Amino acid sequence: MDATIIQVAKYAAAALAIMPLFGVAMALGNIFATCVASVGRNPAAKDKVFPLTILGFAMTEAIALFALLMAFLILFS
Repeated sequence: MDATIIQVAKYAAAALAIMPLFGVAMALGNIFATCVASVGRNPAAKDKVFPLTILGFAMTEAIALFALLMAFLILFS
């Protein structure tokens, strides 16, 4: 096969591999908006809500890091 076709296929595959980042961005916005709304309604619950928010952030961000890892593996292998 021609080298340019392979390069174009790599770029297309990498673009598809980072599509979950749009969902991650939406989820992170939702997580922190819900945290702010919860603490705004009940400031005493901050100590219970904030650790769960950070846990949700970490798990959601892991999906983003996995998607980026896959894109880099596709591009640079």
